[in-house]
Amino acid sequence: MALEITFELAESDLEHFRQIMERVRAASKNLDEATVIGNARELLNQVRQSSATAFIRTRVNRMETMIAMVQDDGWGLEQEDRQRIIQALGYFSEPEDLIPDHIPGLGFLDDAIMIELVTRELEHEIAAYRDFLVFRAAETSRHGQQAQELERQDWLQERRIQLQSRMRRRRRRSRGSGSSSSGLSLL
Repeated sequence: MALEITFELAESDLEHFRQIMERVRAASKNLDEATVIGNARELLNQVRQSSATAFIRTRVNRMETMIAMVQDDGWGLEQEDRQRIIQALGYFSEPEDLIPDHIPGLGFLDDAIMIELVTRELEHEIAAYRDFLVFRAAETSRHGQQAQELERQDWLQERRIQLQSRMRRRRRRSRGSGSSSSGLSLL
């Protein structure tokens, strides 16, 4: 028989986790990128081999996206963004968790909470990267292997074209309605 427990972390609780994250970020500045990514991947493997809850698995899988963002040369993260992600992943290099990982059912809970905080902090970057992956996959299916080499600039250019097209359509629709709410004429 399984037992489901639901709890809510108050802002003061989250602040406690944020302070821990800041301390760990400061401490992990001396770690090289390969070590940080290796430790994060090790946690991914441990969770996948465990009987961790769906809550934990979902959050830990988000960490895989952050690792991919750093390692994807086509995405071309700027150094400042790259450092933010590496520092965020640095928590998983800390040997002493708040909750030791070997405790059944709860061991990865602190890791999941930290991942949740980090993904909220990086939500716009993560969303943009996922959009880039969709663009790259679509272009690859349309154009074959050469599209695999698409870079961030290609995606940004496509986004600009889409935005400009949307603006032109809106302009045509507003002109086509024949009404002007402000009563101004640009003649």
